[in-house]
Amino acid sequence: MKAFEVNFDGLVGPTHNYAGLSIGNVASLSNAAQASNPREGAKQGLQKMKALHDLGLKQGVLPPLERPDVFTLRQLGFTGSDEQVLKRAYQEAPQVFVATCSASSMWTANACTVSPSADTQDRRVHFTAANLANKFHRSIEAPTTARILQSIFSNQDYFAHHQPLPLGDHFGDEGAANHTRFCQTYGDAGVEFFVFGKYAFDNRHPAPQVFPARQTFEASQAIARLHRLDHHKTVFAQQNPEVIDQGVFHNDVIAVGNQNVLFYHEQAFLDTAQVKRDISAAYGEHPFYFVEVPTAEVSVKSAVSSYLFNSQLVTLEDGSMAIIAPGECEENAEVKAYLAQLVAADTPIKQVKIFDVKQSMKNGGGPACLRQRVVLNEQELTHCNQQVLMSDQLFERLNTWVDKHYRDTMSEQDLVDPNLLVESRTALDELTQILEIGSVYPFQQNP
Repeated sequence: MKAFEVNFDGLVGPTHNYAGLSIGNVASLSNAAQASNPREGAKQGLQKMKALHDLGLKQGVLPPLERPDVFTLRQLGFTGSDEQVLKRAYQEAPQVFVATCSASSMWTANACTVSPSADTQDRRVHFTAANLANKFHRSIEAPTTARILQSIFSNQDYFAHHQPLPLGDHFGDEGAANHTRFCQTYGDAGVEFFVFGKYAFDNRHPAPQVFPARQTFEASQAIARLHRLDHHKTVFAQQNPEVIDQGVFHNDVIAVGNQNVLFYHEQAFLDTAQVKRDISAAYGEHPFYFVEVPTAEVSVKSAVSSYLFNSQLVTLEDGSMAIIAPGECEENAEVKAYLAQLVAADTPIKQVKIFDVKQSMKNGGGPACLRQRVVLNEQELTHCNQQVLMSDQLFERLNTWVDKHYRDTMSEQDLVDPNLLVESRTALDELTQILEIGSVYPFQQNP
């Protein structure tokens, strides 16, 4: 049965803002407190989704979360009307308030880890929403994210959903930002590749010293167990602690994989030779391409600032691969020169397509952060919610929705405006009707 890799992109939310919340994410910190443009951000993301749809790829939409998160603020002891909760939190605990306004749910690479049915023992697609335990502002995402995933992939004959891993540093899980999959065609049994930053229960191993390692070995192991993966086709690799300390907070900032290609920086892994041996042994006899970018050609600093590896690596209809890269890759001389050389080399990567996603980039996430890859066969695709799949009609409808509800500028002071909360909830309520996902937000469940 034919299978497809469907990219589900996160839609930039109506309260999209730059808060500089993510320690270890250089772009996030460097743009803190700048005014953002939610309308432009949403339209940039939609444009990328539509472009990939027009290339013949399967493309879906994941809705943003409600922000400010009044439900969490109430859990933290702020009481009264919604307006009073916002005002009290902003005055009494401004850093907590800003954290509950985070725009980070648009980066759906962190939403969950997905294992296709071809890889799992029960032949269902398995989903585990990421606990994102390392950052408070992200750790509050999982409950609503899980409801959204369960709404879109609701048929239990085809889809299995797991609870997020227990909160706490030992089982910190950042979802697909530290996970990729190799295969010949998407419908074949694949090799699932988990990259982690540290061992949580054994401090004898190297670990970063400046910035936190967000994904643990133990969390990656737990996901593999929950998804009932074949241990012969599951590979674990430690990220290089030295590059984490240079701002490589997730593996997808330094490496990206697709089918029979791993595109990665020379310094990405702690033991690159072992990574290559393990993947080769699990993948088998078929051709596999390790495309290593030398430090001499692209420095870690250039890789981080341009988000070269936070590009999407996709297979086009003719079987060749394309890199879906942010505009910053054209602006960096090292990266631009390397990419020109890459497409002429003997690998499946034959094209580079540049997209403007600056509203996301300024907040610390590139094209690959914005998407969650879900491999679905023909039956599974027909049994997921069809209303979230990109089409000409949905593209037009969502652009109209953005024009109707989004502001064109957003500052920290705007987030305490009670009118913004009403605007945002009105927009999200209408969005759930457009996408036909039901009452997934706390304000819909507890009006």
